[in-house]
Amino acid sequence: MRILITGGAGYIGSHTLLDLLSADHEALVVDNFSNSSPKALDRVRELTNRNFDVAEGDVRDLSSISARIEAFKPEAVIHFAGLKSVGESTEIPLHYYDHNVNGTLALLRAMDAVGCRNIVFSSSATVYGDPEYLPYDEHHRLAPANPYGRSKLFVEEILKDWAATGGKSAVILRYFNPVGAHVSGRIGEDPWGVPNNLVPFVSQVAVGRREKLHVFGNDYDTRDGTGVRDYIHVCDLASAHVAAVSFAANHNGAEVINVGTGIGASVLEVVKAFETAAGKPVPYGIAPRRAGDIAEYYADASKAKRLLGWSAKYTLADMCSSAWKWQSMNPNGYED
Repeated sequence: MRILITGGAGYIGSHTLLDLLSADHEALVVDNFSNSSPKALDRVRELTNRNFDVAEGDVRDLSSISARIEAFKPEAVIHFAGLKSVGESTEIPLHYYDHNVNGTLALLRAMDAVGCRNIVFSSSATVYGDPEYLPYDEHHRLAPANPYGRSKLFVEEILKDWAATGGKSAVILRYFNPVGAHVSGRIGEDPWGVPNNLVPFVSQVAVGRREKLHVFGNDYDTRDGTGVRDYIHVCDLASAHVAAVSFAANHNGAEVINVGTGIGASVLEVVKAFETAAGKPVPYGIAPRRAGDIAEYYADASKAKRLLGWSAKYTLADMCSSAWKWQSMNPNGYED
């Protein structure tokens, strides 16, 4: 298939691109490189020995994205492009709505113009908000607690309305916590500035870029007092997108699907697993809870297995060992 990937140079996008090329799909990457590096794409070429087109541009620019889609004529789109920091979204909410919502609207208009009827969307478990029950299944109440989560929910609703207009398919993947890196250590997570997520922060402490980890709260009602999350290997997440593209090609309407392991790991359990992978201690200290954090959440991923034939394969140990391989081989990420 001919697949256009917005945000294809990013962390999840680059791993998905690699899997798509390995499965003999043709790809066009559209990325403005605002929080990603073109070097990730060079490394995907090296790993796959496959070439693909890259168009630098902003998905919000309707004339630009329309021209790219008209020239490439994709059979499906995987939509990663967007902003993703919960904290930042509370400071500049309109920026998040502009990028995440308006960007999707422009993309759908450009797709309609050429009759492209299949899209896989990068959503998030943040749309659920505080859990009324666990594990989260796709029927759980939706109550995102921040502009980032609300922007994802608004896009989900737009996609449902778009898919209902006939002969169209939208697969909405609600991610839990992607971590880890490709087995080669050549591509991985390279956050700009201070990492917002646990594993890249732990990685940077282990490699010596940061002094210690701050564990925000150790008095939650969990098995060791620290927050519990559903971590999923980025390569498992990439394979879910490949399966979702195939599903979309043969189904009409919108489907919302959780992508997680169904198993929660605490902050201290992640730290211990990373120490084992790196063969060294990870210094940490206990800090006060952060506003808005919840005690634990994890996925019911049974729908993904039923509809996509997909389930997670990698363990927490796999996630940490691959993350350490990436970080130790690339201590400054994609920077020389």
